[in-house]
Amino acid sequence: MARVSIPLIGLLLLCCWAAMAQAVSMKYKDPKQPLNTRIKDLMKRMTLEEKIGQMVQIERGVASADVMKNYFIGSVLSGGGSVPSAKASAEVWINLVNTLQKGSLSTRLGIPMIYGIDAVHGHNNVYKATLFPHNVGLGATRQVVFLAFDKLILCLRDPGLVKQIGAATALEVRATGIPYVFAPCIAVCRDPRWGRCYESYSEDPKIVQAMTEIIPGLQGDMPKSFQKGAPFVAGKEKVAACAKHFVGDGGTTKGINENNTVIDRHGLLSIHMPGYYNSIHKGVATIMVSYSSWNGKKMHANHDLVTGFLKDTLRFRGFVISDWEGIDRITSPPGANYSYSVEAGVSAGIDMVMIPNNYKTFIDDLTFLVKNNIIPMTRIDDAVKRILRVKFVMGLFENPLADLSLVHHLGSQEHRELARKAVRKSLVLLKNGEAADKPLLPLPKKAPKILVAGSHADNLGYQCGGWTIEWQGLSGNDLTSGTTILTAIKNTVDPTTQLIYSENPDVEFVKSNKFSYAIVVVGEHPYAETFGDSLNLTISEPGPSTITNVCGAVKCVVVVISGRPVVIQPYVASMDALVAAWLPGTEGQGVADVLFGDYGFTGKLARTWFKTVDQLPMNVGDPHYDPLFPFGFGLTTKPTKSN
Repeated sequence: MARVSIPLIGLLLLCCWAAMAQAVSMKYKDPKQPLNTRIKDLMKRMTLEEKIGQMVQIERGVASADVMKNYFIGSVLSGGGSVPSAKASAEVWINLVNTLQKGSLSTRLGIPMIYGIDAVHGHNNVYKATLFPHNVGLGATRQVVFLAFDKLILCLRDPGLVKQIGAATALEVRATGIPYVFAPCIAVCRDPRWGRCYESYSEDPKIVQAMTEIIPGLQGDMPKSFQKGAPFVAGKEKVAACAKHFVGDGGTTKGINENNTVIDRHGLLSIHMPGYYNSIHKGVATIMVSYSSWNGKKMHANHDLVTGFLKDTLRFRGFVISDWEGIDRITSPPGANYSYSVEAGVSAGIDMVMIPNNYKTFIDDLTFLVKNNIIPMTRIDDAVKRILRVKFVMGLFENPLADLSLVHHLGSQEHRELARKAVRKSLVLLKNGEAADKPLLPLPKKAPKILVAGSHADNLGYQCGGWTIEWQGLSGNDLTSGTTILTAIKNTVDPTTQLIYSENPDVEFVKSNKFSYAIVVVGEHPYAETFGDSLNLTISEPGPSTITNVCGAVKCVVVVISGRPVVIQPYVASMDALVAAWLPGTEGQGVADVLFGDYGFTGKLARTWFKTVDQLPMNVGDPHYDPLFPFGFGLTTKPTKSN
């Protein structure tokens, strides 16, 4: 047996003792330590390079384990449609996230990165995920609006529906290994010409405030003992949320995306800010800054609102994140003076910058600005403390890697039933027969022959809208799993009923077939952001001709699939019934449930339905208010036991 010298044993013991002492002294790794102690301990160990890295969020397409390690990257995102592979499984997503996370954990301090994704109506980038109605539809759910003493009174019976949707979305996002979502959008859309109007719950800030209940669904219920304004995420089955877009994005001139919101400070605070009060009170972890401007001042460079109001007045303690290349757009054209944009954005109070590709230039520019005392170190420290606070609160330091334990939640039947319920609650009945005593709806399931027509009746992509698998959405039925409205109707009618589907039939076809009644499903084609800006708000062709051909020849109900009110007045007289179905998502069965009377119509307009676009902008309470269907309108029906 070989002899070991006493000095060598002593050296080994000394090394072990030193390693143990270092582990004990690394308080940031100890979950038993107070949160602020952990933050301070980690901060004092970090170099400027490591701190700036934490402020960087890059796109999945340029990320790798080596990039994470070498540049100390704090966050990665998947932009709209950015996936590891077509129709990627939950396991593929988990492997992607864990590979990047291992790169972060291999750094000197082992600070975990946070992966973010847009999950704006369910886990919308991911194949086979449950896709819920877009926010414009959720805003119409479970509301009672009535007049009392000449004042509009709004009662929300059960905002818990969106909380359940938030919880389901969190589980599906976590099922793919992702802990952070860029949702909810709490914009108050004041002009439906805006291409993001369907991301807004309502034109009324009170409804938007109520719908922030989705945040505790996503993040968990914040304990009463938690400090007001502090971020809160309840564990491995919850995600960090992001209230967006701060602030006034829904009030731009003519609804032009990323444009200027012209309003006085009182108007900004009373219309566009209330949702943020509620979000912060509920512990929202992050807030995203808007591309838009307020009275000519770019929000990404607005120190008064981002730091002065959001951080100092409202005491928001999570981190502020930019939008995609948001700081680039501080200048016109974007990126014209990138160093200035970095200075203006970070100085305004943005903590994490969604770069998303040009991260090396950002790191170099910000390093130069700090080393030359153009941006003070205190600003960098504030940003990094906020980012670390969210990561610690989420438990990322204790559980940085995802596993397969939640995979079964992706697209689960339970979640699809919840989405189907949300569809039922979101439908708004705008017309039902020429007189109240002669309603068309609910439709009889048993009839000799019925016609289903329209470009949107059998198109899952149209039904889901933008932000579905790809950024701008898609057309067709093979993009993901779901039930089209046509399939839902087939599932619902009596087996003896003959159902004929013709996308755009001519008048002679309709007249010659002697249909009992027709269901016409038409609307907008998918879009997102600026691509959806519209000054005419017309239904996509051949929608109008389909309405004219069918409804002129047989009793008909028209179901409008749209992200906002659209021009419908010229056709209303020819319809027997009219339903606003918004963008219902993957569970089209919810539409048939209500059309055929298994459930009653209960939805109420959370948006004013205009007569002509010349009236816009027009919102409830305006002096010139003269709508086709007013805010809060919605006819009701009772379920039928049999038909």
